[in-house]
Amino acid sequence: MLKRTPLFAAHQRAGGKLIEFGGWEMPVQYSTITDEHLCVRRAAGIFDISHMGEVIVRGPVAAAFLNATLTNDVRKLVVGLGQYTLMCNEQGGVIDDLYAYRLGAEEYLLIINASRIEADVAWLEQRLAGVAQRAEVSLTNMSDVSAAVAIQGPKTPGLVDQLFPGASSGGTVVARPSELKKNEIAQFAFAGQGVCVARTGYSGEDGFEVVAPASLIEAVWEAALKLGHPFCLQPCGLGARDTLRTEAGFPLYGHELDENTTPIEAGVGFFVALDKGEFVGRAVLAEQKANGTKKKLVAFKMTEKAPPPRPHYPIWAGGSAVGAVVSGTQSPSLNNGIGMGYVPPECAVIGGKIEIEIRGRRFAAEVVKKPIYKKA
Repeated sequence: MLKRTPLFAAHQRAGGKLIEFGGWEMPVQYSTITDEHLCVRRAAGIFDISHMGEVIVRGPVAAAFLNATLTNDVRKLVVGLGQYTLMCNEQGGVIDDLYAYRLGAEEYLLIINASRIEADVAWLEQRLAGVAQRAEVSLTNMSDVSAAVAIQGPKTPGLVDQLFPGASSGGTVVARPSELKKNEIAQFAFAGQGVCVARTGYSGEDGFEVVAPASLIEAVWEAALKLGHPFCLQPCGLGARDTLRTEAGFPLYGHELDENTTPIEAGVGFFVALDKGEFVGRAVLAEQKANGTKKKLVAFKMTEKAPPPRPHYPIWAGGSAVGAVVSGTQSPSLNNGIGMGYVPPECAVIGGKIEIEIRGRRFAAEVVKKPIYKKA
């Protein structure tokens, strides 16, 4: 049986088209994917991201535990700051990519992918069992009692200020949510309860994520839609979320990332702090950083009229099949086919010519720099 978020009834009321996604029944669109995509690029859209997981890590040894488990350096986080990071196995393969926020002196919030909640929590508990100071770290899976929405687009700052009026009560100290900087998080009041508001984004646009008690999230959703009319706010589904993140060149677990692919191969080596000391997978990642990899993620744009590229389509170069598409779509912003895929390093040159095999025919494409779409 498919899981449902606390916003399921709200999606039905709004006419959302519901599909299966990673074991969840989620809205893929309300109007059209193109309409919702362009609304986020030009104004504001709200997404249900309550299917994603939330884990709280607390205690005097929390930072040391996370630093030994994740690729980025949590010591760089002051209270109220977050960072993109990855959790790897001993072979350097990605168990999950996630956001880690520092909520307090000894408290961290991990936002993890919906399809990886069970695997992530099991891995974290397994790692924690081997920590000498095990009693000084607590791990709490809040996924069933927490929920979240993402409000994305250039008009969102004014809307979020109206939704959560007043100063923060925890995290980054600000007078209003729009004063948060990129990757900052703070606590604000809503209906007499505390909610976390982060300014992170997964669309290539400015945006905010709201993490609240599951019992409160429908009230947040409805209040945002009510206040959102002057900001042209629309509810948006997974379809627009995918086209937006593909244009931005952001990875999605199960596409660009998996347990057999490393952060170095996926082009997110910037978020691997090899200089911080030992962590899971470090030896393999250090070797790849020094000596290179056998495959590399590239972004591409179709250069001739073609059907949209899709995952698993073969990538050709020099007359041979050299790789495969992992994400592909028709870009609503560019009105062109775009995607990402893995190829040998020698084929990963910006401006390099490749071909995408679509339904038995090959169509010309070009390797491009990320983000694939960038505002003028």
